[in-house]
Amino acid sequence: MSTNQQIPHDKSLDNTPALLQEGYLFIDNRVDRYKSDIFIARILGQQAICMRGKEAAEIFYDTDKFQRKKAAPKRLQQTLFGKNAIQTMDNDAHFHRKLLFMSLLTPDHQQKLANLTDKYLHIALEKWELDYEINLFNEVKKVLCTAACEWAGVPLPTTEVEERAEDFISMIYSFGTIGPEHWEGRRARNRVENWIRGIISEVRSGKTEATKGTALYEMAFYKQQDETHLDDQMAAVELINVLRPIVANATFITFSALALHEYTEEKEKIKAEGKDYLEMFIHEVRRFYPFGPFVGAKVKHDFTWKNCQFNKGTLVMLDLYGTNHDPRLWDSPNTFNPRRFAKWQGGLFDFIPQGGGDPSKGHRCPGEGVTVEVMKVAIKFLVNKIYFEVPNQDFSFSLDQMPTLPKSGFVMRNVRKK
Repeated sequence: MSTNQQIPHDKSLDNTPALLQEGYLFIDNRVDRYKSDIFIARILGQQAICMRGKEAAEIFYDTDKFQRKKAAPKRLQQTLFGKNAIQTMDNDAHFHRKLLFMSLLTPDHQQKLANLTDKYLHIALEKWELDYEINLFNEVKKVLCTAACEWAGVPLPTTEVEERAEDFISMIYSFGTIGPEHWEGRRARNRVENWIRGIISEVRSGKTEATKGTALYEMAFYKQQDETHLDDQMAAVELINVLRPIVANATFITFSALALHEYTEEKEKIKAEGKDYLEMFIHEVRRFYPFGPFVGAKVKHDFTWKNCQFNKGTLVMLDLYGTNHDPRLWDSPNTFNPRRFAKWQGGLFDFIPQGGGDPSKGHRCPGEGVTVEVMKVAIKFLVNKIYFEVPNQDFSFSLDQMPTLPKSGFVMRNVRKK
């Protein structure tokens, strides 16, 4: 392997502990330290090339140069993605399965899910009015879990909502942890997989009815390129990969509430300027606040870029958070300013909170439209539908933790319908 002597090398036997300790800022700190958008480190015992910025995103999402197979660490597959899921696939097999996901996330499907989210927010409000205070994050994850399962056609008894929502969140919030929290995330995934696998089996045997067009039906009867169905386990893993990201939007909604509280003028702007400003506000929440820290891929074949030799099989990590805060792309990137998106041209590689590139062809999250529509409903609910008080609490969030969240989860008191 080329020594890449012109490229900065981070001096450490293994950077994995530093990555877990520094979290979202691991790549950004070293980009600033070395004055270079690209550097070499050791991650999980192997040499890794770390990159930040628009040009890095463009090259990273070139499917001729990079593959996802064997790129996702086992700890990520055992908590967040599931083993051998779509995130680990490449080429025609990935494209074929991606079409299934895209068919489930069309604008019509997005609107149906948004409508269900609105419905269950209003149902939840009836309970919130009886409580002295609520934790928004904890409440919204249950709302989204309920809405997602109904939308997908997955049976979910009311008595199980809290347990299932907590398991989805545990899977999401454990991938960047070590120790008990990480192991709980693995147990949560096992519980969810067992649950969904049982439903898939019952649908296929005719014991449970599924409606054609729902995520449950389409995943159960999806045919691969060789005309075979996914086995029960794989179908369950991929159905979870539809449901889990919907529940994960509890994070974006909580940060939206924080933005409305900390930047008090935003509420009036949303009321006065309508849907265009609301969409800019949503984009700025997704850019400004931390969600996905970075993504990884493996080099498909040898090539050179930016005087760096990329050898086949090398792990490459792209900094999502750092790119969304890159001062070359965003004026005053650490200032919350939705109006910056009035001039944004819709680039596929500069604004990458959920990955970059074309979602229909590459590995960008196909659920971004769902995220935006669900956030619209939730923010309009917070701004237009309810009164509430915000008591003193700890709104801080640590960039050392992946993912992260305001420590208080955003506590609201005396919630009332307007």
